[in-house]
Amino acid sequence: MHSHIRYLAAVALCAMSSWAAAQTVRIGFIAPLTGGSSDFGNSARFGAELAVNEINEVGGYMGRKFELVARDDMGDPEAGFKVSQELVHKEKVDFTVGFCNTGVAMRSLEVFQSAKHVLMVPCSQGTAVTTKYPARDSYIFRVAPPDHTNAKFLVSEVVDRRQWTRVAIFADRTGYGDGGLRDLKAELAKRKLEPVYVARFPLGVKSLVEEMRAAKAARADAIISYAVGPEQAVAVKSRQEAGHNIPYFAPWPLSFRSVLENAGAGALEGTMMVQTIIHNTLNEHRASFIARYYKHSSETRIGSLMAAAQSYDAVNLMLRAMFITKGDTDGAKLKAALGRLGRPYKGVVTTYNRPFTDDDHEAFTENMLFLGVWKKGQIEFFYPEDAKRAGFIRRKKDA
Repeated sequence: MHSHIRYLAAVALCAMSSWAAAQTVRIGFIAPLTGGSSDFGNSARFGAELAVNEINEVGGYMGRKFELVARDDMGDPEAGFKVSQELVHKEKVDFTVGFCNTGVAMRSLEVFQSAKHVLMVPCSQGTAVTTKYPARDSYIFRVAPPDHTNAKFLVSEVVDRRQWTRVAIFADRTGYGDGGLRDLKAELAKRKLEPVYVARFPLGVKSLVEEMRAAKAARADAIISYAVGPEQAVAVKSRQEAGHNIPYFAPWPLSFRSVLENAGAGALEGTMMVQTIIHNTLNEHRASFIARYYKHSSETRIGSLMAAAQSYDAVNLMLRAMFITKGDTDGAKLKAALGRLGRPYKGVVTTYNRPFTDDDHEAFTENMLFLGVWKKGQIEFFYPEDAKRAGFIRRKKDA
C-alpha cells in the first residue's frame, strides 16, 4: 500500500463519525469526453476516477465517500458553460476539477468565481485561466504548467540553449493558440527578437504544407507550435510532406496518443515537447500509478499521461484541503485551506510542498518541466541526465 494511502487510512480510522458517514462528497468533473480532445479528456477522467476509488477504498474522508459527477464539455465553450452551471447550481457539487481546453475554461470561469466555488484545473494551460481574477480573490487553482511558463521554457530551450534566433510560430485559432502566441512573442521580445514567420489556422485544417514552406523560406531555425492534438498531427505531417526537417517544438499536446495515431511515428520522430511527467521505471511511484491506471481504464496506451497524473493529484490535493477545513466544503474555506496546505503530499507528478499560497494559485514552476522527444513511437527524455535523475522529484521553487 502506498504511503499516501496509508496516511488516508489512518486519518479515516481516527476521525470516523456516524454523522459524516451519510454525507457524500460530490466532486464535479468537466472534460472533453467526446470529440477531438477526448483522448486527453478521458485520461483526465480516468486519473480522477482512480483517485476517488482509492480514497473510497480506505473509507473516504471521515467515513464520507467521494463521488465523481462527470460531465462532457465536448471541447466546446458553450457546452462547457452549460455543464458548469448545471454542476454548480443544480447538482450543487462541493468543488470541481475540470477543463482541458483553454477556450472552454475561459467561457466558464465566471460561473465558479461568482458562486465562490473552488475550481481545480488539471489540464488547461492558458495563462489567462488563473490571471483573469487577482489570486487573492480567485477561486481558480491549477495543477498544470501555465503557458507563460511553457513559453519561457521553450524559448529558453530554443534561443538561450541552442542559440537559434530565427523562430517561426504556428498557432491555431483557439483561445489556446491565441494565448500561446502572445506568451511566445512576449518571451522573444525580452530577448529583442520577433518571430520570423507566424502561421495561424483554424481547427479542422487539413494541410499546413504551404505554411511549412513559408517558414523555410523565412529561414526559420526552429518551429514552436501551439495547437491542440489534431492540429499538431496535421502540422508534423505537413512538415514531413514539405520535406522540411526544421526542429519542431511544442507544449504538451504534441505528446497525445491521438497525435501519434493521426501523424504516425515517422512524422513525429525527433519532435520535442514540454512535459511534467515521462514514463520511466526509475521512479517507482510513477510506475505504480501507471500500472494502476491501466488496470482501471483498460486502455492499451494512455491518451495523455500528464492529464491522468495531474487530475489524480488534483483530487488528492482537494482532499488535503478538506483535512484543514475539517470536512467543510464551503468555497471560501476550501480556498483558504489550499493556500495553507501543511503536510507535503507525495503525488504522481511531484511532491507538493505548499503548492499554493494566497497570491499564487499555480502548482508548477519552470524547474519542474522536462523536454520530451518522440523516438520510435515513444516519448523519452531528450536529455540523458534528466532520465538518470527521473527517480528524483522536482519541487516547486521557493516551496
